[in-house]
Amino acid sequence: MSVCLLRWRQYAPRIPIVLVLALVPVLAARAGDAPLTLHGAVARAVRNAPSLIADTDRIQAAQDDAVRAGRLPDPELQVGMQNLTVTGPEAFVPAADSMTMQTIGVMQQLPSRAARDAERAAAGANLTAASARQVATAQDVRQAAAEAWVALWAAQRKLELLDELKGEADTAVLASKARLAGGTGNAADALATRAERTELDNQIAAAQAGVVAASANLARWLGAANERSLAPPPDFSELPIPPAMLLERIDQQAPMLDWTARESKADAAVDAARASKHPDWSVGVSYGRRFGGRDDMISLNFGVKLPIFPGNRQDRDISARYAERDAVHAAHEDARRAQRAAVQGLLAEWRSLTTQAHRDRDELLPLAHDRAHVALAAYRGGASLQPWLEARRAEIRTRIDYADALAAWGRDWAALAYLIPKETTP
Repeated sequence: MSVCLLRWRQYAPRIPIVLVLALVPVLAARAGDAPLTLHGAVARAVRNAPSLIADTDRIQAAQDDAVRAGRLPDPELQVGMQNLTVTGPEAFVPAADSMTMQTIGVMQQLPSRAARDAERAAAGANLTAASARQVATAQDVRQAAAEAWVALWAAQRKLELLDELKGEADTAVLASKARLAGGTGNAADALATRAERTELDNQIAAAQAGVVAASANLARWLGAANERSLAPPPDFSELPIPPAMLLERIDQQAPMLDWTARESKADAAVDAARASKHPDWSVGVSYGRRFGGRDDMISLNFGVKLPIFPGNRQDRDISARYAERDAVHAAHEDARRAQRAAVQGLLAEWRSLTTQAHRDRDELLPLAHDRAHVALAAYRGGASLQPWLEARRAEIRTRIDYADALAAWGRDWAALAYLIPKETTP
């Protein structure tokens, strides 16, 4: 588009401005009709993913919780009646006793600094977890969109490979009819070639259904049906991230991103349990109005929790939280080993499929085609039809297997290419 605009500037003095304005929408439409690349589909999927919007809302909630964490609780307003007589002839008479008074006051709870710090740490861990979840979700969306694009491309490739066989199948049908009319063939051969042609049509119909299903799956990630053709795929034999780096950076891969937050949550739980040994305080002040014109009074109150029996309370809580933290560390190590093994297996499968795809394209497909072509030529020259039928079925199977191998190859490439986020936010 920019090159076209440069050329318009070169020839602008010679072209009427009305013609230029009329051609701008045409150029824009042509730019919008450009084939959809795999990376373009991935970028579009990230822009339209509802799951990322949900993660953004979770981050906002975690941020609000982090601002609220560690703050003092709201003060309590206290209103009451003190020293009211409840027995005798003057029961429930406010002026009966000089100490009876109406009171109004305020009490403030003062949690320990350790408890407030632990609450802040827990909120920070939740925020870290929400941010890590968003990055992991973005990677999952990228990988799923890439796999959907690969599935559609492979389905279209399968359909193309099967469509290419229709011409030779029609030739076989005509050859069997010609031999039957010439007296050198038989009706069984004519029926067999027609049945083979019909079976090919069935395979093509199944491939067409696969294209429709794959297109619908891609539309799910793009947010709308894709009306553009697909661009050629990237080179699936080369990963954008070196395999050695994938094995070195296990903890930075999408499935492992939330483990640091889990450990932070476990540490915050330990801190909160330990903070329970630090006493919480409370302070209150109240004003008392006495009846009968007597002088009013003011009261001050201080309170403190007494963790004097920690053996089966605070100590048990602390021990349980330490055990949970150790369990999280052990689970993290187990997940790290499992992820490493999964990446190693995926790399091995990707390398195998790379070799298989190249071998099928360069050797197996041409051999299968040449075998069927030679067998058909021999049949037209008077040989038996059976070798061609066997060769044709083998070629169809080879082409279908090749298309399926391409789909698996592309899926493995996408799974490896989008393991490590390239940025911290989508």
